[in-house]
Amino acid sequence: MIDLHCHLLPGIDDGPETLELALQLARHAVASGIRVAVVTPHMHVGRYDNRAASIRQLAAGFQSELDRAGIDLRLQAAAEVRLDHEVISWIGEGHVPFLGRWGTENVMLLELPHSHVPVGADKLVEWLLKQGIRPMIAHPERNKDIMRSTDKLLPFIRLGCLLQVTAGAVAGRFGEGARDRAIDLLGKGWVTVLASDAHNMEARPPELEPGRSAAAAIVGEDESWNLVRHRPAKIIGSAV
Repeated sequence: MIDLHCHLLPGIDDGPETLELALQLARHAVASGIRVAVVTPHMHVGRYDNRAASIRQLAAGFQSELDRAGIDLRLQAAAEVRLDHEVISWIGEGHVPFLGRWGTENVMLLELPHSHVPVGADKLVEWLLKQGIRPMIAHPERNKDIMRSTDKLLPFIRLGCLLQVTAGAVAGRFGEGARDRAIDLLGKGWVTVLASDAHNMEARPPELEPGRSAAAAIVGEDESWNLVRHRPAKIIGSAV
């Protein structure tokens, strides 16, 4: 399986603080069936001022550590980009590492605030699309506005945004509200991929299989594998 959204790099955001903890997460990812992980550190103004160059450098160093430890996990590097007007300058300066490609467009993992969907967010999406960038909305099922009503997602769906739902949410790890919304989005056929959004071993481990198997009961076995293997492979231009 391919995990398109996870926080495995040590000391760069709110994921593992140490190399030892990062290696523990990687070992667990492999044991749970993940073979490729796209590490996606936060890019969040005033909180996590990460950039493409530094993310790629740390990812390359961590890949060396994985190889040295005999952990069979292949890394690619991208970022989880928090919605902010600064995104426009980041794009212009080449600071955003993309997840991969969707047809002829770059795919950017875009995070909304957890509390709400900001007014004007669709305008930023329209600007990104004009730049040849297809946003993938990260974990919409955990956004409080969207949990109250999927109507908040409609402008993004109409614009053609991709959706990344958290595998753990489908499996019930994030509570009943997030699970119900994740199931709703799967039932509507709006979900592009499932990903772990792994941060730690306690609350947010790097696992896809529990969510995939729960999703299979909703969308069928074939589509469940599209969510964690075939579609992510197409986006990153790779195979498991």
